Amino acid sequence: MITCKDVFRLYKAYQVDVYNEHDVAEFPRFVSGTLGWSFNLVVVGMGKKPSYSSSTSTAFRGWRYLQPRYYIKRPKRLALVVVVCISLTWLVYDRQSLNKEHQEDILRLKEEVTRLQNTLEDMKGHMKAPAQSIQNDEKVNFTKDISVEDDPISIQRRDKVKEAMLHAWTSYEKYAWGSDELKPKSMIGVDNFGGLGATLVDSLDTLFIMGLDDQFKRAREWIAESLHFNKNTEISVFETTIRVLGGLLSAYDLSGDKVFLEKARDLADRLLPAWDTPSGIPYNRINLARGSTNNPAWTRGNSILADSGSEQLEFIALSQRTKDPKYQLKAEKVIKELYRSFPEDGLLPIYIDPLTGTKSNGAITFGAMGDSFYEYLLKAWIQGNKTEVVTFYREMWEKSMKGLQSLIRKSTPSSFSYIPEKLGNSLFDKMDELACFAPGMLALGSSGYGSEEADKFMSLAEELAWTCYNFYQSTPTKLAGENYYFREGEDMEVGTSWNIQRPETIESLFYLWRFTGNKTYQEWGWNIFQAFEKNSRIETGYVGLKDVTTGDKDNMMQSFFLAETLKYLYLLFSPPSVISLDEWVFNTEAHPLRIVTRNAHQEELSDQEEKVPHHLHGRKEGRIDYK
Repeated sequence: MITCKDVFRLYKAYQVDVYNEHDVAEFPRFVSGTLGWSFNLVVVGMGKKPSYSSSTSTAFRGWRYLQPRYYIKRPKRLALVVVVCISLTWLVYDRQSLNKEHQEDILRLKEEVTRLQNTLEDMKGHMKAPAQSIQNDEKVNFTKDISVEDDPISIQRRDKVKEAMLHAWTSYEKYAWGSDELKPKSMIGVDNFGGLGATLVDSLDTLFIMGLDDQFKRAREWIAESLHFNKNTEISVFETTIRVLGGLLSAYDLSGDKVFLEKARDLADRLLPAWDTPSGIPYNRINLARGSTNNPAWTRGNSILADSGSEQLEFIALSQRTKDPKYQLKAEKVIKELYRSFPEDGLLPIYIDPLTGTKSNGAITFGAMGDSFYEYLLKAWIQGNKTEVVTFYREMWEKSMKGLQSLIRKSTPSSFSYIPEKLGNSLFDKMDELACFAPGMLALGSSGYGSEEADKFMSLAEELAWTCYNFYQSTPTKLAGENYYFREGEDMEVGTSWNIQRPETIESLFYLWRFTGNKTYQEWGWNIFQAFEKNSRIETGYVGLKDVTTGDKDNMMQSFFLAETLKYLYLLFSPPSVISLDEWVFNTEAHPLRIVTRNAHQEELSDQEEKVPHHLHGRKEGRIDYK
């Protein structure tokens, strides 16, 4: 016989087993299972009769696993629960990390696929035979600015270059405002170009092109109020012309603000006495206040070829804007004087006597002191819109390019094409980074040849650009030295090992990309930009390197880093419509000047000035449609 005490004892045992006093509904089943009996338990309370269903009892049974005290006396189960929770947390976090990494990998793969697709299309294009034929020995009008759509990668890279310009400019504005250049480490300004605000004026068009309007306005205000040229100081005619005069004229052409033209005219008037020589070949230095002129002592009284033959674009542009021919007459007389005895190979030594106009003994080079003379022969022809009046520039340039082709050598074992220097009848296997403007010049000038000749020059341009790119890639810092030597079996070796943020290689990559649409040149330019960011950027601006093999930094931010290097990088990732080569020509400091057609009846030349013989023309003239 079972008493109430027995039932109570059984119930307590049930509670101990399940640790849940609320599972009273399961008690009858527990007793039945224990004693083998079957009975109904009726609990009377609050006047209600509870009813128990199988679904309710199942729910009650599941609740006990949610009670913390269920696990207090079951440490193994507690440990299992903790392990499961930690595992689940780690699994969720790991999946999120993997998803993020996979997304980044997918983005990189998409960029690489896009690049490879573009490269494949370029290779297919080069394999097609030219469709045009040459008739009657006429020149072919090639497209200059190809149609290239903007893409997200280019936009992103362009923004990075713009941010770099803003960093450089802000540093200059903060530490060297109004000075010629900034010493970023010292956080002071220095006047290396006569105190004419070289960096400020040099940067005007870069600020304008990049849409940095507030910075451009502040620079314009300084020029209007604080830029004066009545300075008792001796300056370089060439450097002042290309940086300051060119910068002012470009700012005028872009903005239409006459304050820039007025300042340009004032400066040019002070530079003109440099051309008052018996031959018309200018002296290379002048005192702006006194007008006294001379040449550096180390030139032994000679004028430098590049310094004397690289002012034509600026002075011709000033005459066109002011309707005053005197500037053009002075600068153009230099080229006419050199034409009198221009050699068949078009190559001139770097020294010229300003008294007699004769060429002195000196090296022949497309590097320092020779480079921009050849560049301006081509660009003056383009600036005049390739009309009959400016044909003699093109004639001289084509002779010079025959001479350049005769200099080309290849290294061993890698067959890098390079331009050696010539001294007398001997070649010196050295090439300046400055000479890396040549690939861009060749590409720019190829449009004036027939298709077969144009292909040869484009091919040479691409070979030289590959060499110049490897000037950068061959060093530990991925930045180029000042010059390189080529020795048998050793390819290239750094000579002068500093890097002063020069733009010439990037300039050529810009032209080659504009003419071919080959994005390989954009990739090369991006690699060079990243090397500048890694090695040259500091908190207070950008500096050069004392040694590209060690990465030791100097203490100077060159004005042309803002005027040229960053501008060409920005344009390298911009659509061809931004400063179209159909409408603009760059001076040797990367200042864009508008192309203005020159016609004989529009130019009033004085009776004393000898005109260029008209027998020089004889090829198809007129503007080339680049689109």
